[in-house]
Amino acid sequence: MNLPFKISVLVFVRDECGRQLMIRRAKEPNKDMWSPIGGKLEMAEGESPFECAARETREETSLDVSEGDFHLFAMVSERAYEGGKHWLMFLFDCKKRINVLPADIGEGRFGLFEMDEIKSGKLRIPDTDRILLWDAWEKYGESGFVAMRADCLGGVKFHVQEVIAH
Repeated sequence: MNLPFKISVLVFVRDECGRQLMIRRAKEPNKDMWSPIGGKLEMAEGESPFECAARETREETSLDVSEGDFHLFAMVSERAYEGGKHWLMFLFDCKKRINVLPADIGEGRFGLFEMDEIKSGKLRIPDTDRILLWDAWEKYGESGFVAMRADCLGGVKFHVQEVIAH
């Protein structure tokens, strides 16, 4: 399947109480759904996933971070997400905590959520996030690593390709 390939990061940021920061996206992909912050790598600049995670976190939350403030806990390769693109996503846990809810931005508005709210099914969350990403964060977010492959044609099917547990 000849589709464009995009490379992105998602950053899992928490507040001092452990609640997850999420953005209700104002733009595609995942418009009107809640997801972690993030964005696409500046590939023409040769930006690394760690540089992208730091840049996106600073831009979206104003949190003062550097590349050392992140733990890469997952890599997810998605085939044919929403039938339109292939994605390679790097998932990071931000070691620094926010202490105020960021102001709304052009990308969307922010909210803080407990894990039970996220997993309850009451929030509009992309299927791949619900099926793959939040479980990966719970298992590997603070330590460890997982590489996964998701096939999004005809539903989401995935398999784990490598796990490094700490």
